[in-house]
Amino acid sequence: MTKPVLDIKEVPGLFQGLSLSTQHLFAMFGATVLVPYLVGLSPAMALISSGLGTLAFILITKGKVPAYLGSSFAFIVPLEMIIKSGGGIGPAMIGTFFVGLVYVLVALLIKGIGYKWIMKLLPPIVVGPVIIVIGLSLSGTAMNMAMINPDTKEKSMVYFSVAVVTLLTAILLTIFGRGMLGLVPILGGIVVGYLYAWIVGIVDFSGVKKADWFEMPDFVFPIMHYDINIPLEVVLLMVPVAVVTISEHIGHQLVLSKIVGKNLIKDPGLHRSILGDGTATIISALVGGPPKTTYGENIGVLALTKVYSVYVIAGAAIIATIFGFIGKITALISSIPAPVMGGVSILLFGIIASSGLRMLVDSKIDFGNNRNLVISSVILIVGIGGVFIDIEGLALASILGILLNIFLPGGKEAGEDMFEESALEKDKALDPKLLRTLREN
Repeated sequence: MTKPVLDIKEVPGLFQGLSLSTQHLFAMFGATVLVPYLVGLSPAMALISSGLGTLAFILITKGKVPAYLGSSFAFIVPLEMIIKSGGGIGPAMIGTFFVGLVYVLVALLIKGIGYKWIMKLLPPIVVGPVIIVIGLSLSGTAMNMAMINPDTKEKSMVYFSVAVVTLLTAILLTIFGRGMLGLVPILGGIVVGYLYAWIVGIVDFSGVKKADWFEMPDFVFPIMHYDINIPLEVVLLMVPVAVVTISEHIGHQLVLSKIVGKNLIKDPGLHRSILGDGTATIISALVGGPPKTTYGENIGVLALTKVYSVYVIAGAAIIATIFGFIGKITALISSIPAPVMGGVSILLFGIIASSGLRMLVDSKIDFGNNRNLVISSVILIVGIGGVFIDIEGLALASILGILLNIFLPGGKEAGEDMFEESALEKDKALDPKLLRTLREN
């Protein structure tokens, strides 16, 4: 294991810390603001909630886990359905709050009886197809943003050209980028796509000009503003998706353990990191941000720089929180044209779907076994087909997958022993250079 430049508890100098924290800010920025852009939440609240959530996570994990928490892509479909179907932000945040409570409950169970049970509940044959569903179910959203002019509701070649330029930039940075450039392909794609969109005349700067430098963001506090009723359909839309993000969380902790050379599953413990993730999601629900998850992009920065200091991560969280109060920045984010976000979404959503496929391959799932074929088939068709019987398709697919895995005879423990490796591979699929870096270490 290569000696770290800064270990987990080491404190950087002021200017060194500022530059290192800014790197982490860039790594998470594109994906974190994309989620609220897609579902209709405030980008400012996404930044503030990610900063506050990360600081809470660091405190709960006793400053032993250098992880940054940003907006989770797994909840885009249920959030979009709730907000854009007339439910509004309040019910969406109530659903987010309950997702956080699920994390807290799982953390308490792990504290009491260990974590092996969750690996058996969420084997790759269940999690892999669900991840594929998440990516593919978002494909229509990405293509509409890439092609449709929101003013005329018609296809536009100008808009499509912006999406293509954005997508190609992100692809080139993903494949050929070196150093930090290779770790921020989404941000790089957004910047280049934004500049091209400005050249072709589809960027509106009026909101940026009107915005003040300092603005109090639109804190939602939905649980205080709305009648305290818990819509069952909202809970059923949101909560089952937590099975995917919990497995993602476990994978991230295993990756981090390998990078920093410490067993984070045992110390500070998986129960603490899941509790931290849940607390961050509850904080988001209280202020109006999307659910949170640990970010593979920032794990890539750790692997590349060999800087593991939680103080650097905390610095990025503080900067993100401050950015949420700078009106010019949030107005600039809001001015990003739809085809720019559509271009990066094509890559991001495709990577999500491909990661689920990769998990199945890496776990050596045998599709000659009819049991595995049945489980994956049901999850894929129910999830992508959009079945809705009080429970949205993705959530229903997750539940059915878990139940089929439990009750169908002939299940093998094999795949569970591969879970840890496959979870690592799933995460590293977001950044191919991270895989090479880990192998070199």
